[in-house]
Amino acid sequence: MNKKIVQVYCGTGKGKTTAAVGQCIRAASMGYEVIIIQFLKGKDAEEFSFLSKLEPDIKLFRFEKEEEFYLNLTEEQQIEERENIINGFNFARKVIETGGCDVLVLDEVLGLIELGIITTEDLIKLIQLRDDYVQLVMTGHNLSDELAEYVDVISEIRPIKE
Repeated sequence: MNKKIVQVYCGTGKGKTTAAVGQCIRAASMGYEVIIIQFLKGKDAEEFSFLSKLEPDIKLFRFEKEEEFYLNLTEEQQIEERENIINGFNFARKVIETGGCDVLVLDEVLGLIELGIITTEDLIKLIQLRDDYVQLVMTGHNLSDELAEYVDVISEIRPIKE
């Protein structure tokens, strides 16, 4: 972790979040402060509730209030949830601005662009805020060519056989 990088795990396969969490465990075991902000998982993403056992070494934040996935919500619920998600994105910005951690994971942040909750430009500005003290890891299905220009390491996770 000597070199501070922007890393993306993207693709249609399962395991993007798991790969990012692996980076977190590795960093925390080396004494780095780690924050994970999860988006679009719904409040009931049980498979990662075990991460709370790793606090304070790895801090997990979710800003969504609904149990259901964003696209399954009513229009009214989506409007409210969109505000919660934007609060989470603004929290990520604050973490970077204040140097609140060594490793910041924005899980499923690329999906926010697909849903029109944030723009590619919003994410590029967030990346540009980062100084040499924050490793930024992002996950999601699709990485645009425009955003890829700002990323140091891109790992595509896709199924070979299902």
